[in-house]
Amino acid sequence: MIAAKTRRSFVQGFGIVLTVLGLSPAIAADEAPNVLIERLSQGVLTDIRADKLMQSGDMSHIMALVNSKIMPNVDFRRMTASATGPAWRKTTPAQQQKLQDEFKTLLVRTYSGALRQVNDQTVEVLPMRGTPSDNEALVRTVIRGKGDPVQLDYRLLKTPGKGAGWMIYDINVMGIWLVDTYRPQFAQEINAGGIDRLIASLAQRNKANAGGG
Repeated sequence: MIAAKTRRSFVQGFGIVLTVLGLSPAIAADEAPNVLIERLSQGVLTDIRADKLMQSGDMSHIMALVNSKIMPNVDFRRMTASATGPAWRKTTPAQQQKLQDEFKTLLVRTYSGALRQVNDQTVEVLPMRGTPSDNEALVRTVIRGKGDPVQLDYRLLKTPGKGAGWMIYDINVMGIWLVDTYRPQFAQEINAGGIDRLIASLAQRNKANAGGG
């Protein structure tokens, strides 16, 4: 289990990640993944600083922003499947959709509050290894502002077909990958009562979080 201090750092850091991924995915198919991350980062930081409602702490406004501008850049199905592990292949399409929806709601509400922390952060995208023919990429960045720099790494997959572009499917905050953080928690629930138990547990947490504002 991750220590409390490490978990808090991860939550705060991942919240900052979400703040730098807020533009809608109007992505050119030939845009390099590191160029994409830099474009999204710089654009949304500017937007957030100009949003008075978000800066005042309007939670409904913040969550709407996260849903409309941040989540379209994330391959949530792949992220949920990876966190669920082998049990994902044994679930029905309906279960997969419910699980994906509850996981998304959990992350949206958990990290929306971090949007209020954005003020003077800057993003540095580090040199990337890879070739133009690669379908997967690892983009490393550093968030600089008050306090120590925050390491943020992104795993991206190039989506095929019409409107092809790069989608994020995992994020590393200060050495901790998002999927790795949730996988043991999901496994514990699945081992105790199957996928339906995991879905119910996530739904209960989301209900409790909503009740707490």
